[in-house]
Amino acid sequence: MPLRLRLPRRTVRLRLAVLFGLLFFGIGAALLITTYFLVRYSIMHFGSGPQDGAQMAPAGQAAPSPLLPEGGGNMGPQQSSMEFSMPATEAALASQRVVVLQTLWVNSAIALAIMSAASVVLGWLMAGRVLRPLRTITAATRRISATSLNERLSLQGPDDELKELGDTFDGLLSRLQVSFEAQRRFVANASHELRTPLARQRALGQVALADPNASEASLRIAHERILAAGAQQERLIEALLTLARGQAGIEVREPFDLGELTREAVTSRQAEAEHRLIALRADITPALMAGHRNLTERLITNLIDNAIRHNTPHGWLEVRVTTLGARPVLTVRNTGPVVPPEAIDRLLQPFQRLQTERTTNTNGLGLGLSIVQAIVQAQDGTVHIAPLPGGGLAVTVTFPEPPVHLPRGPVTVATRGR
Repeated sequence: MPLRLRLPRRTVRLRLAVLFGLLFFGIGAALLITTYFLVRYSIMHFGSGPQDGAQMAPAGQAAPSPLLPEGGGNMGPQQSSMEFSMPATEAALASQRVVVLQTLWVNSAIALAIMSAASVVLGWLMAGRVLRPLRTITAATRRISATSLNERLSLQGPDDELKELGDTFDGLLSRLQVSFEAQRRFVANASHELRTPLARQRALGQVALADPNASEASLRIAHERILAAGAQQERLIEALLTLARGQAGIEVREPFDLGELTREAVTSRQAEAEHRLIALRADITPALMAGHRNLTERLITNLIDNAIRHNTPHGWLEVRVTTLGARPVLTVRNTGPVVPPEAIDRLLQPFQRLQTERTTNTNGLGLGLSIVQAIVQAQDGTVHIAPLPGGGLAVTVTFPEPPVHLPRGPVTVATRGR
């Protein structure tokens, strides 16, 4: 079986070393050729001007020979031998010029070849030194997994492109770590929240069946409690689906009036607000936007329900729809318990409530503000939540500016996946 020559892998280091060698060879060859022609020009034209002592003859007269005396006359034996030796001297000089030029050419070529090889070796060493941070990043990428996202590169050295790449990779690891931790908390909280109504349903059914003296009224009460637990579970599943849908992003957007949609939501919640002794005020103006109508309706409903549920008796709730330039703005402000500023970020996380204990508040699922944030991000908007001095929250949602010419049907736009 014939042996196959295995070529080296075309790494960046090898390509840089070869590139350095080729660049040096090209520059050295240009310098060698330039030097050769300059030396050749100097040698070929050395002494080619008028001979020393020669005099320029007037126009129309022959120039006097440098080998003849000024007065003319016959040439002596010494002068004749000098005239005879001039051709031989010129031939020897020409031969010497050729030898010098050939020697210069050969020696320069040998020096160029040696220095080109040395430049490849030096380029290999320098490329390896420069690319050392890339090997560190590659090794860390292969080593880091979902269970070791706390590792960081922390590259040292000058503030160049490679260090910037390392810092960017560290930032990516930090974001991934936060995302994985949030996902783990979400799965754990979702499992707990879904298991609670199931356990309640099973306990109610077992108690009703284990009672030997159960009457029709007691069984009816048990079944009503089971149905209530099932309804809570349905609301939780629907909220989880809405949250997942909002985080996935939207592809098709349709034009609609945010003010009209908000007015419908306020009208549908008016009776519940009056039942809880909450004054509901609305200041709504038309605000055209392009987005997902159903998700936006769920966003408005969640904000109003959250403001009613976490309010105080004889409190107030204010809903406003305005435009900032051409951007629709929805603002919901309400009275309620005092919210510490440091608790705002925690309230935006799924299954997080103002109280630390899950059993202290059974009015909500802990997903209202999380769903709001997911829907706003899916529609490329921004949400700002701030606590009010006397208690309660002020939530401001700003949607992106709609297209200049909104068509009547759905509009397909490019949205980033979430």
